[in-house]
Amino acid sequence: MTTAEKSIEGFNPVIHAPNRLRICALLSAADQAEFAFVQDKLGVSASVLSKHVSVLMDAGYVKQTRAVRDTRQRVWLSLTKEGRAAYKAHVAALQAIVSGELDA
Repeated sequence: MTTAEKSIEGFNPVIHAPNRLRICALLSAADQAEFAFVQDKLGVSASVLSKHVSVLMDAGYVKQTRAVRDTRQRVWLSLTKEGRAAYKAHVAALQAIVSGELDA
C-alpha cells in the first residue's frame, strides 16, 4: 500500500483491482451469484475469475458455496459481512477522491 493509499480512509487495494471491484459491485447487488453468471458478466475466463475470487476469499471478503443443481456441481459466490463493509468503505473513498474532498 502506498503512502497516498494509506492516507485515504477506506481505500482498499485488495478491492481496487478492476476485476475485483467489478466482482464486489456485482455481488453487493445480490445475496449471491453463480460463478458462471459472474464470469459471463465480467467477460473473463474461469481461471481469471477464480484467481480474483481467491484473493477476495483470502481477505475474508467473499465466500463460496457449492451445491448440486440440475445434476451438476455449481459454485455460488457472495460477499461476507466484512466484504460488504470493505466494499462500501472503498466506494466512499473513491467518491471522496472524485469529488475533490481530499484535495489539500
